[in-house]
Amino acid sequence: MDTVLWIVTGVMAAAGFAGALGQILIDKERYRSLAASQRWVDDFSERHLRAIGVVKLVGVVGLVAPPLTGIAPVLSPVAACGLALFMAGAATTRFRRNEWGYMAGDVAFLTVYAFIAWGRFVLAPYG
Repeated sequence: MDTVLWIVTGVMAAAGFAGALGQILIDKERYRSLAASQRWVDDFSERHLRAIGVVKLVGVVGLVAPPLTGIAPVLSPVAACGLALFMAGAATTRFRRNEWGYMAGDVAFLTVYAFIAWGRFVLAPYG
């Protein structure tokens, strides 16, 4: 189970890292034009979008850095809980905008982050 959790964590960290960098580095209009699923940015200012990217980046770093460095590895499942809550906020935004299909994707991400947290708290804790 440890290997499965590491693989899932790595995939989610890579996806989250790429998404966070996009939100931080790309201006709002260009980010919006990346895909139809990115229309949610219309609800937020440019600064808000960058803040969302920074929060996501901090969560992703918290997901992988503690167990890799051996410093407070319990923070990794805590970060997974935070990212699950973050995705609950994303799903809420989709709900408000009646973007049901995209909301399903957010709920899928939420579920995977919850699985990582459960796995690292209960099934295969670090150390």
